[in-house]
Amino acid sequence: MKDSLQPGLTVEFKFKVPENKTVPFIYPEFSEGHVMPKVFATGFLLALYEFSCIKALNPHLEWPNEQSVGIGMNMTHTAATPEGMTVTVKGKLEKMEGRKLTFSMEAYDDVEKISEATHERFVINAEKFNAALDKKKAKV
Repeated sequence: MKDSLQPGLTVEFKFKVPENKTVPFIYPEFSEGHVMPKVFATGFLLALYEFSCIKALNPHLEWPNEQSVGIGMNMTHTAATPEGMTVTVKGKLEKMEGRKLTFSMEAYDDVEKISEATHERFVINAEKFNAALDKKKAKV
């Protein structure tokens, strides 16, 4: 991690919701989803929080040797967003405990606030992480 990675780092990312990020597309294998409303899926919102943090963190890491992985999310999703609207994610790195990072996050669509979250990430050494993953895969 570079010295530039400090609490107070801010995150902002905009994403226009396409049809394939709505509820019916999150797990097309489940027939129940096919009749659900075409609104931005909570699972895709969670991933948008993650990738917004990744984009904000990478300039402060020795990328790609250092990467960050999500280790926790406490999230509400309180308003529906139809396809075609833009979701704006905003966040702030609140706390660093060694390689553990804690962000406060919010998301808004074109009309209103749709979500709040606390998101935790952990900075990893990609080579060591992938080696451990390969060991795990070899056990099956």
